[in-house]
Order: sequence, then structure tokens, then C-alpha cells
Amino acid sequence: MDFKQIQELIKVINKSNISELSIEQEAFKITIKQKDNEIQQVYAVPAPVPVPVAAAQVAAAAAPAAPAIPAAAKADNLVTIKSPMIGTFYRSGGPDKPPFVNVGDEVNSGKVVCIIEAMKLFNEIESEVSGKIVKVLVEDASPVEYDQPLFLVEP
Repeated sequence: MDFKQIQELIKVINKSNISELSIEQEAFKITIKQKDNEIQQVYAVPAPVPVPVAAAQVAAAAAPAAPAIPAAAKADNLVTIKSPMIGTFYRSGGPDKPPFVNVGDEVNSGKVVCIIEAMKLFNEIESEVSGKIVKVLVEDASPVEYDQPLFLVEP
């Protein structure tokens, strides 16, 4: 089951009255629980691949915050890119690599804007809109929740 299928499954569950769904395949198990219109995701992989954590990754957590929205930008015309899952938010592909996007960058639909790590799996999050990044709402290497706003984009 790939990431797009999981996203579609979550959308279907969210619109239905199903309270819990579990799917098991060869080396993959997913349980989605719906409670008070919220979806809780639990990912479990029997044999996770260890990923070494470099000291530079830990240092990246102390990076300065992104600049605020310019005063001229209006909040009513901004589109929010939200987290499709629970996990740890990373702005770049590694501690020694540049961020996928910065404030002021133009993005197109389908461009990778960040990575969210969930259960030692690194999921590339793509923009669903085209426009200019006006604000990064999450600190690098910080935990995020399902549907949490990550970026503001001016279409």
C-alpha cells in the first residue's frame, strides 16, 4: 500500500461513519480509528530499517524559525498545506542538505515541500497547490499531528 492509497483511505474513512479500520498485508499493518470527527493513524512495520541519527540532525532542531508573513500579505487569500499524517517534520532531505522550500519560493502542484517521518519511514509531502510560500508554520525536526498546518501559500 503506497502513501497515496493511504491518503485516499483516510479521506473515505473521514467521510463515512466507520469508527475503525485495520488492514494487514505482508510486512505492513495499518489501523485507522475515527473518534469525534478526528482520525488517528497508527503505523506499524514488523521489521523497521534502522536509520542512523547524525549529531547534525540534532543540531538542526535548534535552527532559527522562518521569517513571519510580510505585512502586505493578506491571510484571506492564503492556502494552507497541511500534514497528511502524524510524525516528525523535516524541511530538508538530510542535515547537510538545503530545505526543500523557503519563504518566497515558488512551488508547483506536486513539488516536494517537506518530509514527515513516521515509524522510521520518511514520507515526502508534496504541494497540492501552485504559488509562493509565505510562511513556514512548523519548526524543523518537530512533531506534527494529522491535518496540522505546515505552510501558507499565496496562490
